[in-house]
Amino acid sequence: MNTGDTAWILTSAALVLLMTPGLALFYGGMVRMKSVLNMMMMSFGAMALVSVLWVLYGYSVAFGDDVGLGLLGDPTEFFGLAGMMTEDPEAAYPVMAFVAFQMVFAIITVALISGAVADRTKFSTWMVFVAIWVTIVYFPVAHWVFAFDGEGVTGGWIANQLAALDFAGGTAVHINAGAAALALVLVIGKRRGFGREPMRPHNLPLVMLGAGLLWFGWFGFNAGSALSAGNTAAVAFVNTLCATGAAALAWLLVERLRDGHPTSLGAASGIVAGLVAITPACNAVSPVGGMLIGAIAGALCALAVGLKYKLGYDDSLDVVGVHLVGGIVGTVLIGIFGTATSPAGVDGLLFGGGVDQLWRQVVGAVAVLLFSFVVTYVIASVLKATMGFRVDEAAEEGGIDQAEHAESGYDFGTFGSGAGPRSAVSHRRTTDEEVSA
Repeated sequence: MNTGDTAWILTSAALVLLMTPGLALFYGGMVRMKSVLNMMMMSFGAMALVSVLWVLYGYSVAFGDDVGLGLLGDPTEFFGLAGMMTEDPEAAYPVMAFVAFQMVFAIITVALISGAVADRTKFSTWMVFVAIWVTIVYFPVAHWVFAFDGEGVTGGWIANQLAALDFAGGTAVHINAGAAALALVLVIGKRRGFGREPMRPHNLPLVMLGAGLLWFGWFGFNAGSALSAGNTAAVAFVNTLCATGAAALAWLLVERLRDGHPTSLGAASGIVAGLVAITPACNAVSPVGGMLIGAIAGALCALAVGLKYKLGYDDSLDVVGVHLVGGIVGTVLIGIFGTATSPAGVDGLLFGGGVDQLWRQVVGAVAVLLFSFVVTYVIASVLKATMGFRVDEAAEEGGIDQAEHAESGYDFGTFGSGAGPRSAVSHRRTTDEEVSA
C-alpha cells in the first residue's frame, strides 16, 4: 500500500468535490439576481443525490465487470459497496479511495448540465432528471471510457476495443454534459424574453471567484487522474496550467478584436474552456501542444457561444458553447498533437502517427455525443409530459428563487430603515428599465 499515492488520490477527490461549489458560484453569478439560489441549488442538489446513487449502484455500473459488448458494468457486483472496506495488502491504494475519486466526477458532470436551463427549471423535476440521467447515461458512459480491462475483469468498449484516449473525461464528462445540455434546452424551450430583454450576469465577482475555484480544483481533476503522485501527475498538472492560460488569452483576444473590450466574464469563460479542452489530453501532449489545444479551444469557444442567437436555442450559460465544443476540441486534437514522449506514449498526426489515433478520437467523441443527446432528449421529453420541466410564467417573471425555494439571494430589507421588501422590488424594476433603455 503506497500511502503517498493514497494521500494524493484522496486530496484530488477533495479538490474535485470543491469544483461543484465553485461551479455553483460560477453559474450563480452569471444568472439574474432573482435566480441565483435556484441555480446554486441545482449544483448542491446534484451533489447530494449523486453521492447516494453512486454508493448504491453507480460505481458497480461504471466499474463492475462488463455484462456484454463493453456497454455496462454489472449493477449488482458492488451494490452498496458491500465487501469493499477490507484492505487489500497487494493493492497500491485502497479501492475506496478510487470509489471516492470517481464519485466526485459523476457529481460535477451532472451539475454542469444545469447551467443550460437556468432561470426556468422546476427544482423537483431537475432532481428526478438527475437521478434518471446519471443512471442510464453517465454511469454507462463512465464504464465505456474509464473502465479498463484487468485481471479477470472486462471493461468498456471505448477504453479497450476502440482505444481512444481520454485521460480525465473529455468525452465522459464534457461532451456528455454538453450534448445533454443541448437536448435539454431544445425540449424545455427558451427563457421568456430571450433575445429581447437584457439577461446579464448579476454578480461578476462571484463568477470570477467560481472560475478561480474551478481552476484550483481542476488540478485534482486532471493530475489526480494519474492515481499516483508521480511523473504522469506532474505532466498533467503543468499541461493543465499552461493550456488554461493560453485559452484565457485567446478568448480575451477574440473579444478585443470582435467587441473592442476584453471582459472579466470572457476571462472566466476562457479559463473554463481551456480546462475543458486539456482534460482528455493532459497526459498525451507536450506543454507546447497543451498550449496550442488551449488557444484553439479558447478562440473557438469564444465564437461558439454566439451560435445560440443565430440558431435560436437558449443555452443560458453556454454549456454547449464551452463544454461540448471544448470537449470535442480537446478530444479530437489528441490525434493531432499527441506525442509518444508523453506518458500516454501515442503519436498523433503531427508526430508521425498518421490518422490512426485521430479516427479513434473522432469515433469516441461522436459516439458519446449521439448517445447522450438522444437519450437525454427522450428523458427530458417524458419528464416534460409528466411532471412538467418549467416553472409557470408568473414564477419565471417574478423570480424563481421565491417560487421554488421561498427565499431570496439578497435581502435588501436589511439595508437602511426605508429599504423594505416593497422598495427593494421597486429598485430592481427601475434598474432593469434603465438597463433596457
